[in-house]
Amino acid sequence: MDPLAALPPAPTAPVAPGDTGINRGPLSSDFETFLKMLTTQLRNQDPLNPIESADFAVQLATFSSVEQQVQTNDLLTGLSGQIATLGMGQLAGWIGLEAEVAGPVRFDGGPAKLGVTVAPGADAAELVVSDARGAVVQTVEIAAQSGLVTWPGPEVPSLPEGLYRIDVHSLADGEIIAREEAHLHGRITEARLEAGGVRLVLASGQSVAPTEVLGLRPPPPVAQ
Repeated sequence: MDPLAALPPAPTAPVAPGDTGINRGPLSSDFETFLKMLTTQLRNQDPLNPIESADFAVQLATFSSVEQQVQTNDLLTGLSGQIATLGMGQLAGWIGLEAEVAGPVRFDGGPAKLGVTVAPGADAAELVVSDARGAVVQTVEIAAQSGLVTWPGPEVPSLPEGLYRIDVHSLADGEIIAREEAHLHGRITEARLEAGGVRLVLASGQSVAPTEVLGLRPPPPVAQ
């Protein structure tokens, strides 16, 4: 007689709607492996020397523990998604505002609005543009005063679209006296979930994390 015939059906973890049970992570994989090992052991045990009841009880307890861990992992994954969605809802009020963002600037063929800081005492200033490898690809002279400037983009036609770091060099008598990273200014058009986190999408198409935003202000009025 098959020893498994008298056993109740093995408990199974609940499956969330739309969940096929495939690729649920290493914990789920370990659970399924443990179940296969347990059933194989029962099918192939010696009828004259069956598994000790105490050992069998320990294995069933382990089975239940692993199953509960799988369910807990699924619950935490669902809570993480709900928290991210809540964060996106809270950021909905930022849509339409102009954000000041620290970090690289995406060049997509059009100009970008930058906030620059020029050191006091400087008699000249310039934007120094570097690519992802750190190589300088462009230098643009700007007025020696802090405020907003427009970066027209690289002058080399073959330069690919992508992210570029832009630094502001303050000069006095031809010598660099200060270096500051320029800040991107752009209107927020969307809050989006990406890879489990919330990202803000700017009018230029560049997405940034909320933690990269240094300031918010109403967009400038549209000229009549």
